[in-house]
Amino acid sequence: MENGKHYQCIIVGSGFSGICLAIRLKSCGMENFLVLEKASEPGGTWRDNHYPGAECDVASALYSFSFETKTDWDYQWSEQPQILEYIRNTARKHGVVDHIRFNSELSAADYNSDTQQWTVHLHNGTTLTAQFLVSAVGQLHKPRIPEYPGAESFRGPRFHSANWNHDIDPGGKSVAVIGNAASAAQFIPIVAQRAAKLTVFQRSANWVAPKRDRRYTEREKKLLRRFPWIKRLTRLKIYLRNEVIAYPVLKGNRFNTWLVKTACLGYLNKTVTDASLRRKLLPDYPIGARRILVVDGYYEALMRDNVELITDPIVSIVPQGIRTRHGLHPCDVIIYGTGFVTNPFLDGIRIAGRSGTLLSEHWSAGARAYLGITTSGFPNLFFMYGPNTNLGHNSILLMAESQANYILQAMRAVADAHAGALEVREDVEQRYDRSIQSRLQNMVWSRVAQSWYKSGDRITNNWPGSVGEYRRATRKFNPVEFRLT
Repeated sequence: MENGKHYQCIIVGSGFSGICLAIRLKSCGMENFLVLEKASEPGGTWRDNHYPGAECDVASALYSFSFETKTDWDYQWSEQPQILEYIRNTARKHGVVDHIRFNSELSAADYNSDTQQWTVHLHNGTTLTAQFLVSAVGQLHKPRIPEYPGAESFRGPRFHSANWNHDIDPGGKSVAVIGNAASAAQFIPIVAQRAAKLTVFQRSANWVAPKRDRRYTEREKKLLRRFPWIKRLTRLKIYLRNEVIAYPVLKGNRFNTWLVKTACLGYLNKTVTDASLRRKLLPDYPIGARRILVVDGYYEALMRDNVELITDPIVSIVPQGIRTRHGLHPCDVIIYGTGFVTNPFLDGIRIAGRSGTLLSEHWSAGARAYLGITTSGFPNLFFMYGPNTNLGHNSILLMAESQANYILQAMRAVADAHAGALEVREDVEQRYDRSIQSRLQNMVWSRVAQSWYKSGDRITNNWPGSVGEYRRATRKFNPVEFRLT
């Protein structure tokens, strides 16, 4: 990569969001852009999370771009290998791969008010410049591993689910899994079938809904290829179901909450026949306050004779295994299913704005951004899957497409005004943030003290509205809300 080279736009990350924006840039005739990717291939979280059983909890029909729908999914709920294949094929088909620079990790970025450009610094020592800088690194990409006393002394292998060690065969071994949320609930059934003993350490129980997944028949695939309108109708059906049934649960609607809670409790009571285990698996917080797990096989795995669920807090890790308040649990392998660092946003990347203020300082009280896309003091900087744009009920790809279209409109506004930069007005952002945070206090997420959606008491990750509302809010860029210079 040529040091000092200038681009009109630099996108950081080649997951779904980065690929989406890159495709939209090319469709508008912009070719002078670069996608920075820290790894050696595209795919984002679907490249990194290749643990056994990895799959999406959004139905396949809705987990592809609206402009590149896929009609040959193997399952109604997509598995990781096929999702990753879709990302790669889509990037190749639309000519995006030629714009990606692999093994190029962003370390810092500085805005120069005189040149109205961003200077981008990579870990490999390369320096680049760009008029526009877009963060598409996502919210779920940096593994979180709790610091337990004595962890380094453990004599066996230990790894995070996002860094799965496929060289370790759990067959005949005693395996400990720390964590029981989304990723763990998917790989636990696979590990349970192989391990001699599996011990799952649970901090808090999850609400679990049955996925009822199944393979598409060849006849169904043929019909979908021949009649694409069937796929569009299926997408619409899933979208409306999520908006009409799932979203009201997050707002506390009594009937919808009862409906979903009844389904989850019915699955628990039917599957887990051991009363003591069932009590451990019953959440003590409102349904939807943390992520509802849509998964098959998790409860069934916990009922196996070789699986034990531990709810005692972990005190330390010793060479032989894991120690809790009530004793030692020997094991040969430790797998962390402990999620990701979601707060602070963009952790580990230094970004300095117009006055030299660091983004980490600007967001010291919790991340915020107008429409989750841009924040004052940082001209020509955009976020995809940024603050308060995560969903608890629908496909995040719908949000990514809206963000890409909005960013393109913002870039056009700069060109049309013969300006060099734009920056959201501080009063506009503050008014928006007050409104969003006020609404979030009425959402079910506010009814738990801790979750990955929150930074302290502030909900930084989630969007309080429906997907339809967000798409309307981002449909038309309003230059009055920005300073163009």
